[in-house]
Amino acid sequence: MNISDLPALNAGLNALSGSLLGVGYAMIRRGRVRAHKAFMLAAVGVSTLFLASYVVYHYHAGSTRFPGTGWVRTLYLLILVTHAVLAAAVVPLAAVTLVRAWREDFGAHRRIARWTLPIWFYVSVTGVIIYVMLYQLYAQ
Repeated sequence: MNISDLPALNAGLNALSGSLLGVGYAMIRRGRVRAHKAFMLAAVGVSTLFLASYVVYHYHAGSTRFPGTGWVRTLYLLILVTHAVLAAAVVPLAAVTLVRAWREDFGAHRRIARWTLPIWFYVSVTGVIIYVMLYQLYAQ
């Protein structure tokens, strides 16, 4: 594996994180608290691996300019900006959500998780979309 392989790895980690979040949510809706906890902690682990890989890639490769033009460039930039802003927000949101669960303050955990989960899921999904647009559909 080399640096040029990391964008695909990152997309895979984003997809896995989103899947784990979805299953974790389904588990808590079914009252399966231990399974919910396991899937959510796995999502945190996968997202942490993603963040490390993302930093390593961009440290070595810098940024990649989107080569598309017209409306597709506007769409890409809209997705990218919302993704970046929400990705920055999800880190403290997830941390607070986890701390509240760890402290067994489940009322407060649920209140913030209602915000954290959809934002984190959006970030995971749009991370994959950005990869596909940048490295697959419009690769140079």
